[in-house]
Formats: sequence, C-alpha cells, structure tokens
Amino acid sequence: MLKHKIILNPISGRGTAGRARPLIEERLHTLGVDFDLVCTERPWHAADLAEQAVREGYGVVVSASGDGTANEVLNGLMRPVEAAGMASKPGVAMGILAIGRGNDMACGLGIPPGVEAGCQVLAKGVRRRVDVGRAVGGLYPQGRYFANGVGVGFDAVVGFEALKLKPLSGFASYIVAALKTIFLYDHAPEVRLEYNGQSVVQPSLMVSVMNGTRMGGGFHMAPEARPDDGVFDLCIAGAATRRHILALMLRFMQGTQAGDPIIRFERTTHLVVTAMHGGLPAHADGETLCVDGHQLTLELLPDELEVISAAPEAAA
Repeated sequence: MLKHKIILNPISGRGTAGRARPLIEERLHTLGVDFDLVCTERPWHAADLAEQAVREGYGVVVSASGDGTANEVLNGLMRPVEAAGMASKPGVAMGILAIGRGNDMACGLGIPPGVEAGCQVLAKGVRRRVDVGRAVGGLYPQGRYFANGVGVGFDAVVGFEALKLKPLSGFASYIVAALKTIFLYDHAPEVRLEYNGQSVVQPSLMVSVMNGTRMGGGFHMAPEARPDDGVFDLCIAGAATRRHILALMLRFMQGTQAGDPIIRFERTTHLVVTAMHGGLPAHADGETLCVDGHQLTLELLPDELEVISAAPEAAA
C-alpha cells in the first residue's frame, strides 16, 4: 500500500490546523489511507521533513496547513530533484489538506478546502502533473520554488500587512490589509519587465505572476490561468489613484478586472522584473521573497510536479 507522510503545521490558521489533527487522523484511518503524521516545529522544518520523506521512500507527501507550509513542502520535494539533476522525482506526489488561512495553492491545483474533502481526495489518489515556478533574487539568490504565484508590489504589501492582523484570519484579514495598503502603497514604482523578447519600462502598481488563479484567499488575479498549461499568466497593473485601486479591489474579488485601462494580461515562461528606482516588495505563495529587492527572475518548469488532486477535468 502507498505510504503517505502528513506534515502538519499546528499553528497554521491561528491554530486551526493543530486542532484538526484528531479529525485528520480519524478520517484517514476510516478511509484506509496508510500514513504517518509529524508536526513542524520551526521555519523550513516542513521542507526538511518533505526532503526526508522522499529519501525514506514515501509515495505521497502531504502538507496539512495553508499556503506557507505547502510552499515549504514543495521546496523540500524539489531538493533531491535539484541535487540529482532530474526533471522530476518519479513516483512521489504532493498532497494538500487545505486547512490554513488562504489555501490559494490548493485552489489552483484543484484541491478542495477542509479536512473531509481533502481526505477524500487523498484516499482516491488521482494524480495530475502540474507546472512549478522558480524565483531567483531577493532573499533567495539560490532560488525558491512556487506552485501558485508570485506577487510584486501592491499585493505583496497586502500579504505582509495581513500577517500583522493577529485577531483576523482568512479572507477577512486580506480585505482589511488591502484597505490599509491603499494608504501605505498607492504609488506605482517604475520597473523594467523583460519577457517574450521584449523589454518594457513602466510604472507598475502590481505585477502578478500566476500559475494558479487567485491570491489572498479570494482575489482572482488571473481567472484564465491553469497550473498545467506550460505558461505563467501575468496580470500587470499600471499607475492608479487610491479611488481607482479601491474599485479594482472589488473587480479582482470578482475576477472582472480585464478591460480596466490600467490592467494588462500577458503569458510567458520567463520574466525578469527590475526596480528602476527604489526596491521591490515581493512574495511567492504568500512567503516573503524580498521587502526591498532590486531584481527577480522567474522561470516556469513545465510538468515538474505530480499532485494528488480532484480529477483533472473537474479541476480545470
């Protein structure tokens, strides 16, 4: 029987994940899933545990948490692959029990939120191959992998501010943080964007590099994005007034920002973002890449990861 390693972050979602442990164990036992469960104890512990699980021969490595722990698990799964120079690690799949705050990565990969639905997906064991992104720069000159997306500019600052809102969780924290960020980050710094053989210098309030569709638990940055189509979907926002930013927030919540005069969508497999003046705030899957970086290089690795998901036709 296929062995699962469940990596649970007990403090994720303001402790929601830790409180869910008994239910996770009960449901997986009932569904006949063979598993071991371990809890994280420090930053990057999930990555270390995932790497160890690959070396110990586990067939599925599962993040039981939100986007941050899922991103660490992804990076841990990629370590042996990178060290061996392989295209991917054969036979090892990533699973997610989406019980954290944003759960945007799970959404993009076609994994439903909650313990019951997530355990059902693991028990069925349907696999699909998806693309992975790699970001180089900022705090990670050696590179950091991501599965959902990278945000540069306004949406990165929103994520940073949301982490400070201790009493709030989930989408509510991002809404409040976004409203606060309108007054903290209402300028559009000049950046150079290099992709598809062109170099464009422009004021950019925000550059979203998406493999999934949404960020912040409910902002649909790239409604047309697919995690297995071999390209990033870019959502580039130019300069805007505070009033315009507020209106855009509502459109992003509905995924109707296409057609707005400052919004442009592009597709590419490689992008370099350079700050012409000042610095770049940026995140990958909600985790800080840099607060005041100079340049980020983003590349897409097609079909790099196998995930346990809902059936591909249902998740598309």
